[in-house]
Amino acid sequence: MEDAEVPAPPPIEMAEMSEENGSATLAAEAPVDTDTAPFSLPPATEDEEGELPADFERLWKVAHENPQDFTSWTDLLQYCEQESHITASRRALVAFLARYPLCYGYWKKFADLERRAGYNDKAEEVCVQGLQAIPLSVDLWIHYINLLLGTLDMNLPDSPARIRRVFEDAVAAAGLDFHSDRLWDLYIEWEKEQGNMKNAAAVLDRVLKVPTQVYNTHYDKFKAHLSSHEPKDVLSSEEYEELRTLCRQSQKAERAEQAQEEEEERPPGEEEPATPEGTDTEELMQKIREQVLLHRDKVYQDNEGEVRKRWHFEDAIKRPYFHVKPLDRVQLRAWHSYLDWEIAQLSKDTKDPDQDLSQEATEGSEVTAKPQEESEEATVAHDDHRVRILFERCLIACALYEEFWTRYVHYLEPQSVDEARAVYKRACEVHLMYKPNIHMQWATFEERHVSKLAVTPSSPSGDLTEARRVLEDLEKILPGLAVVRLRRAALERRAGQLDQSEALLQEAVTESKEKPTLHAFYSIKLARLLLKLGRNPSRARRVLQEALEISPDNDKLHLNLLELEVSGEPWASAEAVQECVTRALAAPLAPHTKILFSQRGLQYAEDYSNSIQSVLSVYEEHQKLLNELGGTKREAENGDEDPEKLSKSDDGSAVAVSAQVPPTMPHVPITTPPPPVMGTDMSAQAGYGGYSSWYQQPQYGNYNYQNTWNYNQGYYPPS
Repeated sequence: MEDAEVPAPPPIEMAEMSEENGSATLAAEAPVDTDTAPFSLPPATEDEEGELPADFERLWKVAHENPQDFTSWTDLLQYCEQESHITASRRALVAFLARYPLCYGYWKKFADLERRAGYNDKAEEVCVQGLQAIPLSVDLWIHYINLLLGTLDMNLPDSPARIRRVFEDAVAAAGLDFHSDRLWDLYIEWEKEQGNMKNAAAVLDRVLKVPTQVYNTHYDKFKAHLSSHEPKDVLSSEEYEELRTLCRQSQKAERAEQAQEEEEERPPGEEEPATPEGTDTEELMQKIREQVLLHRDKVYQDNEGEVRKRWHFEDAIKRPYFHVKPLDRVQLRAWHSYLDWEIAQLSKDTKDPDQDLSQEATEGSEVTAKPQEESEEATVAHDDHRVRILFERCLIACALYEEFWTRYVHYLEPQSVDEARAVYKRACEVHLMYKPNIHMQWATFEERHVSKLAVTPSSPSGDLTEARRVLEDLEKILPGLAVVRLRRAALERRAGQLDQSEALLQEAVTESKEKPTLHAFYSIKLARLLLKLGRNPSRARRVLQEALEISPDNDKLHLNLLELEVSGEPWASAEAVQECVTRALAAPLAPHTKILFSQRGLQYAEDYSNSIQSVLSVYEEHQKLLNELGGTKREAENGDEDPEKLSKSDDGSAVAVSAQVPPTMPHVPITTPPPPVMGTDMSAQAGYGGYSSWYQQPQYGNYNYQNTWNYNQGYYPPS
């Protein structure tokens, strides 16, 4: 981070927090999630300090009223530490880390707080909980190990074993991180301090195979370790005996050849000097060291090749830690590119290029084939582990970007549904609580997969109980989001619970009466459900009519009601259709919308009326409307759509503004007379049939209104 981004340091220790743990200067605009954490922390119990500091409640309230404001949290934490009030600090840190569990520096501060207060057990608990939240944090592992080294009695026989177990857990969790060198070095030095030179060499052997940032220093340390100790004190017993035997045979052959040459040159009567059998000379030890380094050099060269492959990817990552400040596009592309490459390496390893060449050699030997298959499986498993480690690293730096969580789920799902579910849970309940898309993806995931943890047997389509819970929790977090309520209704419909689906939409209609636009939206959805699936047009009609009482100016309600009436039997719907048209013409709608409804009523009368008198009656009413709305509407009726002669009306629809150019010949039903020849009096089209060209225009065909309600964009409906 540049210097300009670092705030002026407060006069307390909390101000020393690194930018890697979320700088207070960059917090306000970043979307940070709240309220739910997958772990528990030591309870903030009262101590003997009495009441909380004076400004604690005020700062606490500010942080909780706007939990996405990182600055308000750091203000609270700094104030608590400035007051040196352990109870207030505990409460603030517990609440803060539930919302920002990836800020490893604050876990360290929490542990130090407990240790300074004399609560070593609680300090250990804090570290353990922090490592559960961010197991790839090398800094937190080192802090935890140093805490144990400073608090455990190393004279007790169990203490070294416990430290070693923690080291093993640390390298298993974070040892493949490209920046894990400090953790490996600490492990090696600790083993040396304990006098376990073989263990130190074994750890060095392991890290020689790990591509890390300073990989070459590990090989230098191995060579120094080997040269400063006897090989038998460094190598395992098996390796030492094998190399000792090999070097002795080589040494014996060399001596035999040398003796033959010396015998030819030795003076007569002089005997060869005797060499004691079984003696390990310094020459033999040096040969053993040379053989050890010869074997390790191949490992080192292979590891160096792996480092070179990854170096430009690692170099492109400028912020490998969590921060609330958004990442730029270059950084996001860098992570995607790195993941693409690592996954491609896995796919490449699963296809053995030498398989065809070696098939003949192994065809007749099952004994040799099985070890080869096991070796290939181990390689694939190792590379899969690398991919997972890279994903976990990515989800630290990019925790607020759902695209990486979704990608991780897609990678894990073919291998383990439970692991993919755990990733969804971590994303939705901790980091992306206010991102509805990934919650809905989780609900869809649960519909497709049967949960092993389900109390009741799941339906054939998946775990509907968990899918319901995910959507219900999302709606509690984001109340009023239309897409979530529609997803819940669709879930119940797919489950065969039509009554429950209807109840959810009816509840939404009832609760949104104070928001006319949203109320109309839900009413249309409910009416369609009742009509299409419930086969109950009367109830659907009643829903739309009640909605029109609240929103008489909503053209979508009028259009859907007209659609409902038109879809009925012609012999029973004629009166209802005309009533719907009359209602729309009396409503405060835009002029072009009224023409649309009038034209639609005229079209229906022509298509289904039993007498020409009724058609003409409707047509006369239509002509009166056109006269009332002005001549330009007549031009629109006649089909003049010259692009150069259209302008935008107040509501954005195109309306013709010139009457100079006669319309082109339209396609009209055979029941209507042909239009007049171009250049004749336009008033000649005032007779019955002149409307046909208007309603056949593409934008009015089937009265499809534009700018449909695309709720899938996940917007907040207007209030």
